[in-house]
Amino acid sequence: MNLKPTRLRMCGNWVLDRFPLAQVWNEHMAHYYAPKNFNFWYFFGSLALLVLVNQFVTGILLTMNYKPDAKLAFDSVEYIMRDVNWGWLVRYMHSTGASAFFIVIYMHMFRGLLYGSFKQPRELIWIFGMLLFVALMAEAFMGYLLPWGQMSYWGAQVIISLFSAIPVIGDDLSLWIRGDYVISDATLNRFFAFHVIAVPLVLVLLVFMHIVALHEVGSNNPDGVDIKKSKDPWGHPVEGIPFHPYYTVKDLVGVAVFLLFFATVIFYMPEMGGYFLEHANFIPADPMKTPEHIAPVWYFTPFYSILRAIPDKFAGVIGMGGSIVVLFLLPWLDRGKVKSIRYRGGIYKKALMLFVISFIALGYLGTQPVTPLATMMARVFTACYFGFFLLMPIYTRWEKLKPVPNHLTIQPTLEERIPELKALFEEVTEIKTEGEVSKRGFNPTGAKNVLIRTAKNLKESLD
Repeated sequence: MNLKPTRLRMCGNWVLDRFPLAQVWNEHMAHYYAPKNFNFWYFFGSLALLVLVNQFVTGILLTMNYKPDAKLAFDSVEYIMRDVNWGWLVRYMHSTGASAFFIVIYMHMFRGLLYGSFKQPRELIWIFGMLLFVALMAEAFMGYLLPWGQMSYWGAQVIISLFSAIPVIGDDLSLWIRGDYVISDATLNRFFAFHVIAVPLVLVLLVFMHIVALHEVGSNNPDGVDIKKSKDPWGHPVEGIPFHPYYTVKDLVGVAVFLLFFATVIFYMPEMGGYFLEHANFIPADPMKTPEHIAPVWYFTPFYSILRAIPDKFAGVIGMGGSIVVLFLLPWLDRGKVKSIRYRGGIYKKALMLFVISFIALGYLGTQPVTPLATMMARVFTACYFGFFLLMPIYTRWEKLKPVPNHLTIQPTLEERIPELKALFEEVTEIKTEGEVSKRGFNPTGAKNVLIRTAKNLKESLD
């Protein structure tokens, strides 16, 4: 009986002597020290990895019944939805997962803007992340055509035709992408091959490079303080903790909350009002009937809105491409001497707020039909979008910076905030007596004081 554990141990040692699994685990999990003060915004990196795995697994299951043929593609999707056991769930997990992926990625990128995760020495991490974003956009665009619905067909027709605006090579390039003079069976097969094989391989490679680059220089934190400057006698950062088990357990909380929302969407609102799955995509593609309003899926609409805001077709393509290229240049555009928004001046905070408003507004306008008012607003928000980046070398030098601490500042936990929350509750409510019954009701004066105090604190944080 004592021989079995020994043989298993010998077998395990034989594998580890030939494959450095334990070394990889220690370097990137157990012995990788991360800052102690990670907050809510640091959930989205692990969530992006979770959604990527979901997309791979559900995508493989869908390909088992999908037919990449212009005559059969739409019917095969209907077959998956109606006749394959749990096919509807797999399809909705994949379609909802695509939108969830972009939500998580946009939040992950926003965290980078908040805390300066693109600044030295993490420029290469940001570049790999942006390459991941571009590859993800290509993956989503090619997958969008595969259901062969009406909006998929015409959306791809419009987007691919934009490449023809490029001088000299435009017509040949758009012809090569389509594989035909119109969107056809050749296009569908080509996009299927890229969506299922080529781009996923690129995504896996870029994720690996992104993580390796991150663990080489270390994770950023909400203070932007380098924890490697202070180490204990064993060479571990004093203000760091092992990623496993501390942050793996913490990330499980974020995963649980994410899955709650994810499941709610899948089971109750998988179309999300036509934003996750457009109503026109439940109609088979018809090359002879153009939809009244052609728009890409929601996560492309900010860039599509920039395209429509510029009158000239080629200039619009340049503007749309430039809106993505400028993100790559962010580490060199920002001349601020601090990383975290906590210690930046009010100029950057207001500029970032305006940028977020512009991005959301462009996304909404991209889903709406073209009108003179919508076009004018899109041009204003496009100017704000580019202004955030192109004026950054100027305004990041002007702002007054707050002193950066030498050590991490630990934010109070929810338990430590309970007395403060109780005091706030008592301030906005009051005890009212009606006869012999006493009950707590709303206190307008207290609520007004709280709002005034909150506005003052917000103003001070922006100054």
